[in-house]
Amino acid sequence: MHGPFNRMGRRKPMNEINVVPFIDVMLVLLVIFMITAPMLTQGVKVDLPQVSSEPIEDTESDERIIVSVDKDGQYFITLSDDTTAVALDELGQRVKVLLERHPGAPVLVRGDRNVAYGQIVTLMSTLQTSGVANVGLISEPPPGDA
Repeated sequence: MHGPFNRMGRRKPMNEINVVPFIDVMLVLLVIFMITAPMLTQGVKVDLPQVSSEPIEDTESDERIIVSVDKDGQYFITLSDDTTAVALDELGQRVKVLLERHPGAPVLVRGDRNVAYGQIVTLMSTLQTSGVANVGLISEPPPGDA
């Protein structure tokens, strides 16, 4: 009698591994990772309004904290007409102190068009960790718009 049984009716040990269950598990894991990978991206949480934006009224009574990044990558904080150059490590603490002195003051970010996107994201992340809930972005209207 030939096959996996010998004369006594006992099975001979197989020297092959069945890999089909391993392939099934790997395919299931692949599908799970493909679905969850896009959800793992990190970002800065920004509350965007759900209405069309209007220009900010330019009144002298409103105090705004404006954080600027120039084309050389240097950071500045402006409150009223007082502009101060600041390093990124100190920026979060300075904004936190200004918000304690002027509660309710909006925080706006002004970035030069030649600044790398990564620097603006780093700035917004720093503002978020220092307790700024809402950040506004300053832009200029395109030429020809009234």
